[in-house]
Amino acid sequence: MAPVAASRGVVSARPCPAASARPPMGFMVSRTARTCGFAAQTRSTRAPVRGSRVVAEANKVALLGAAGGIGQPLALLLKLNEQISELRLYDIANVKGVAADLSHINTNAQVSGHTGAEALGEALKGAELVIIPAGVPRKPGMTRDDLFNINAGIVRTLIEGVAKHCPEAIVAIISNPVNSTVPIAAETLKKAGVYDRRKVLGVTTLDVVRAETFVAENKGLDVREVSVPVVGGHAGETILPLLSQAEPKVEFDDATAAALTERIQNAGTEVVEAKAGAGSATLSMAYAAARFAESVLAALAGEKNVVECTFVESDIQPGFQYFSSKVVLGPNGVEEILPLGELNASEKEGLDKMSALLTKNIETGIAFANKA
Repeated sequence: MAPVAASRGVVSARPCPAASARPPMGFMVSRTARTCGFAAQTRSTRAPVRGSRVVAEANKVALLGAAGGIGQPLALLLKLNEQISELRLYDIANVKGVAADLSHINTNAQVSGHTGAEALGEALKGAELVIIPAGVPRKPGMTRDDLFNINAGIVRTLIEGVAKHCPEAIVAIISNPVNSTVPIAAETLKKAGVYDRRKVLGVTTLDVVRAETFVAENKGLDVREVSVPVVGGHAGETILPLLSQAEPKVEFDDATAAALTERIQNAGTEVVEAKAGAGSATLSMAYAAARFAESVLAALAGEKNVVECTFVESDIQPGFQYFSSKVVLGPNGVEEILPLGELNASEKEGLDKMSALLTKNIETGIAFANKA
């Protein structure tokens, strides 16, 4: 089938490739060759062996929003990733201290701190991967939509910087609401004439991480051996875990499947309420983003069959211009968008149920980016 093109075109529908047998990478000794959860995975508890896999000679990564609740732990995990040669930390304040702190860690990534709008270009110039967790976090009672008016403007400004200083970079967007901020980023890059649909990726990996954790806990399985695809979007009922496609194969009665799905969809609220106003899901989000970044960097380095879930411009699901599903990553971002596979009755119902909200989220982002 045809690969994903830079402009809208036919989406590949070939079967999911087997996951590459890569040993653990970068930021964790036991990090595995994880995919979005659809193929056999090679596991290892040994430390990575240098030279046993493809490693990029130099990867420059810019982290925008590096002094925040997600940014700081994510910066730490990225500093531990051996694929990164330069780690540029950007924020509007307080980032110099974060950079100084991380620079004392004895790993190869060179860390620099960049503060304020005037330093954005310096942080972005020549970056191959830009990760954006910038914005305000959720607080008790807030929905992702409540974040929109603040975070939308932040993302648009940062993406304008990307368009100017590193237009060929892959951009991984964490800032919520992802269902809207990804369309904002795409439309902003289109205005600048540098949009490549393969390179604007919404990070939905936390939904996958949660699904794998909760399924493993429910079935008493080793979480390292569990993989679950999650499709749709990254907010409430737009999050659709495909429990019927979990690996290893597991069975749930209707009530248990519904309860698990609801917990995965509302897991962010679970953390916000547990922190009682002191923050949102920062640590788990940082871990998920580091996992996603690791996969992107492996693909940039030429590794084959790197599969993750991500929210991208897509034709995979009729009626949605953007959709999260499993993709094959390559040196230019998304190489192929893989088919959803067979859904059971409740999953088909979930797909129908998300339609109104996901469509509204996408349209809101596009309208914001295009307003005068």
